Amino acid sequence: MDIYDSAMILAAALALAHFLSIALAAWRCRPAQGLAIAPADAPGVTLVRPLRGIESHTRETLAAALRLTYPTHEVLFCVADGNDPVVPLVRAAMAERPDVDARLLIGADRIGANPKLNNMAKGWREAKYDWIGFADSNLLTPVDYIERLMATWRPGTGAVSAPPAGSDPTGFWGAFECAFLNTFEARWQYAVDTLGHGFCQGKTLFVHRSLLGARGLAPLAEEPAEDAALTRVVQSQGLRARLVSPPFPQPLGARKPLEVWARQLRWARLRRATFPLHYAPEILLGYVPAALALAIGAYGRDWSIAGALGALFVVWYGAEALLAAIARWPLSLASLPSWILRDLIMPALWCAAWAGDGFSWHGATLTASDPGREAQAR
Repeated sequence: MDIYDSAMILAAALALAHFLSIALAAWRCRPAQGLAIAPADAPGVTLVRPLRGIESHTRETLAAALRLTYPTHEVLFCVADGNDPVVPLVRAAMAERPDVDARLLIGADRIGANPKLNNMAKGWREAKYDWIGFADSNLLTPVDYIERLMATWRPGTGAVSAPPAGSDPTGFWGAFECAFLNTFEARWQYAVDTLGHGFCQGKTLFVHRSLLGARGLAPLAEEPAEDAALTRVVQSQGLRARLVSPPFPQPLGARKPLEVWARQLRWARLRRATFPLHYAPEILLGYVPAALALAIGAYGRDWSIAGALGALFVVWYGAEALLAAIARWPLSLASLPSWILRDLIMPALWCAAWAGDGFSWHGATLTASDPGREAQAR
């Protein structure tokens, strides 16, 4: 076997992985049929929503959190700073729904360097129910959000989670964010979960209080990201993290290119720091590595390189478009160029994740390799 044979085998393997992940994700992410219904004896649930600042759809997400149909639940809005501009919006939203058991908690418990986790901690402490869910502020929760979390729970589960599905993008850079969130990140997370290797994603976390015991959220401060830490806790107890199907929407609105890059770099560095062996193969994902391998193989066989790459391009991105259509994710004229740009910059993103350690998050500069301290300013 020569280098050209090896290149063709690699191209075929990468294409097969691409199409298999799309098939699995299409099955898992197809729209739900009807509303989930809670059983008559459903236990009480506390939903904690950590907030910071005002985002493009804050009023919508606040209102949605107060329209849940689950029979017995409370909603705890958590804000670290009483002067945060989101506070008046929270109070107004609660005033419009006095029938809902909801409270606003202000302050931060310093349990680690993670500012989001410090904000979440008081919600865990004040929760009146032992089933506790955390939903990020920019997640648009459907009315049966809690019912769907509960329906995903089964014996052997330690946590239920879900990645976000980008929705309502504005302009090209909103579509670019969707290119990462939906047909790349959500796709691979659901494919891996279907194969029995799920992991938690911080947009939605749902656990029973007994999982963490008397230490509360402190074990989640032992990793730079609370979702990675929760994944380790679940796995250490011989349990499994499961993903809700389909994922919940995150309205995006307008985005800026550097904003998208910074977010993806932060997530990449966190994945690299916490699960390096799982992160390393990400350099092989996307159209570029498969196309390079195919070009080498085609050259060795005297095939038309342009023809081979063109055929791969059509089926590669055609399958991605099919996934978006099945899942009813945003699909527009901006989708294809945003997918292409994403795949072109992914090698640079992968290299940047290995080259550095710091990232900015919620106003703090942190380091991915040491969850206990903030990074030195550069």
